[in-house]
Amino acid sequence: MNNKSAVKYLVYSLIGFIIMCTGAVLGKLTRDAQGIMETLPYIFIGIGAGVFGQNLGTFFNIRAMKKDPQLAKRKEIDVKDERNIAIRNKAKAKAYDLMVIAFGALMMAFALMEVSWAVVLAFVAVYLFVVFSNVYFINKYDKEM
Repeated sequence: MNNKSAVKYLVYSLIGFIIMCTGAVLGKLTRDAQGIMETLPYIFIGIGAGVFGQNLGTFFNIRAMKKDPQLAKRKEIDVKDERNIAIRNKAKAKAYDLMVIAFGALMMAFALMEVSWAVVLAFVAVYLFVVFSNVYFINKYDKEM
């Protein structure tokens, strides 16, 4: 990877930090806000922290790989190794199975707690999207293989 890509991640990290700080400042300035302005600072903080952390980690990863070419070669082999790919795919499958159960339990708990129906229906919509996308990909890969 070249220097330009490492700098790109550093710039994205800086943008994430600015978004996160903007959210913190908005949170302090809009204590008595109503509606969207009540939650907007926390959305900024969450998105900013995610962008900041992900890109900073990638930046440090690129720098570490440039300093140690043997480590970079080992990591490339590990990423492309069929055994490691199979392990990651199996872990994703197990995580999906757990997520379906957890989402179902969470939807049931929200319904029993009489949370707003908009929230419960949003969970149901996401749940169905995930389940139907699973069915779609099963059919797609079944035809390909």
